[in-house]
Amino acid sequence: MSSRAIATLVKIMESLPETLQDRVVEHLQEYILKSNITVPVNPDGKLAIPAEIEAQLKPGDRYTVTVTADNIVFQKVAGFDWEEWERRVEAASPDPDELTMEEICELVREVRREKGSEIESHK
Repeated sequence: MSSRAIATLVKIMESLPETLQDRVVEHLQEYILKSNITVPVNPDGKLAIPAEIEAQLKPGDRYTVTVTADNIVFQKVAGFDWEEWERRVEAASPDPDELTMEEICELVREVRREKGSEIESHK
């Protein structure tokens, strides 16, 4: 936090009655604790995830974990939405170079021939 922001916070706090200052400090502490959760590492080397966080984890969700010298960042990975993809495909204009079924079949045959000749040459 910049010294200017700290000075502003001090001025605000000084303008409040002492009882209200205590309440503001309590609220700030709660806010900071909620946004920065301290998690111990168990003797087996695993993180102890608090129940309120574990309750938010859903089976099938994926997360990235980034580990640095000072931080471990746990971030949810956006999932793939098939329905959204289908809507986008339907809304898109047709591909002017779209292959015909005959062209696709010919490509498959060529790949199979190439793979077959690679296998024969390795024998």
